[in-house]
Amino acid sequence: MVADTSDMVREPDEITGSTLHTAVAVGVITARQRDQLFALQASAPLAAVGNLESDADEENLRLIGGGNDLFVTVGTVLLTAGFYFASNTVLAGRPLWIAGVLALFGWGVAEVVTRQHRMKLASTVLALLFAGSTAALLAIVVEQTYQIRLPETIWEVLALRGQVSQAGYLLLGGVIAAALLYFWRFRVPILAGVIAIAATLLAFLQTTLLLYDGVASGTVTPPSLQDMPELLRAALYMPLICGLVVFATAVALDLYDRERRKIWSDCAFWLHVVSAPMLVHPLFIMATGQDVVFGRIEPGVDATIMLSILIIGFVYVALAIDRRSLLVPTLAYFGSLGIYYLVNSAANTTGIPPFALILLTIGALVILFGAGWQRIRRLIVGSTLPTSVLDKLPPFKV
Repeated sequence: MVADTSDMVREPDEITGSTLHTAVAVGVITARQRDQLFALQASAPLAAVGNLESDADEENLRLIGGGNDLFVTVGTVLLTAGFYFASNTVLAGRPLWIAGVLALFGWGVAEVVTRQHRMKLASTVLALLFAGSTAALLAIVVEQTYQIRLPETIWEVLALRGQVSQAGYLLLGGVIAAALLYFWRFRVPILAGVIAIAATLLAFLQTTLLLYDGVASGTVTPPSLQDMPELLRAALYMPLICGLVVFATAVALDLYDRERRKIWSDCAFWLHVVSAPMLVHPLFIMATGQDVVFGRIEPGVDATIMLSILIIGFVYVALAIDRRSLLVPTLAYFGSLGIYYLVNSAANTTGIPPFALILLTIGALVILFGAGWQRIRRLIVGSTLPTSVLDKLPPFKV
């Protein structure tokens, strides 16, 4: 094993041509490697400038690998479509077999496209194909095994408890297991989002079953019709907790891969995309007093202040962890719901339609953060957090 001497030998500012010739003479490198280094040096300045300009303000999302990746993705979609329609013809009336064959087909193509050539966008499409086919396969198995139908009486609801729990565990647990197996084999980041969604639905199912068992045993009082709004509001804690767990996992992956060079930061991106709606929606309703049942907002005295604090809080967190993926759904949600009520009074006095003010506000924020993300991040986060915390966050870019 070769020891890592990066901490013992100072890295030179530049290696000269004479040094490379000497390295060839003493056998450190070959003449061919020397010539390759010369060729790399000749093309490095232009590439370096391009990388500095493009990477400084970019959140590295390795979703597409270039024109060839896009080309292969089109071919993958066409191949999959042809295989699906051919399977429908050969296996007519056998949806279980069709779903299973599609899952195997996606896995087989991924052995070439993903495992050997690492086509990013095509790999994402194949991963979603496998996950969707597996979910369809499990759903068909559940339907044929348990034959669950919509209940017509309260007694049928009571009788369905055992079937629903087993069917839910089989379906959602099977999707999680299949996604984990596929990720272990192919390392496709979007499966982190698939696993997070399935795990969240599984947590919802388990919470519902616990509430049902409590009502059935008498330890929980059955809610009346008047209690439904409060019950639904209390139910918001479940997506909020799940969102916090997914968000915490994403932040942990971001801190583990601070330089955004490994697959774990790509997994974190999809986890942020999944967690943002689960965080934004419950917090918005709790802060503004939105009517969960009828979708109306009846702000309290401090609703506007609370809403502004929420927006500022999400923006600050997104800047701290250097993730636009957390801010985009936040701006979209607050723009469609919360900001409407913030600017409504201005619209009444100026005569400008509220929708136009929403578009102006969202557009200005997106352009502001998009044009100077790293500058804003350095200014706000760098001046408000101690060095000990900054050292654990993604580094500032030039």
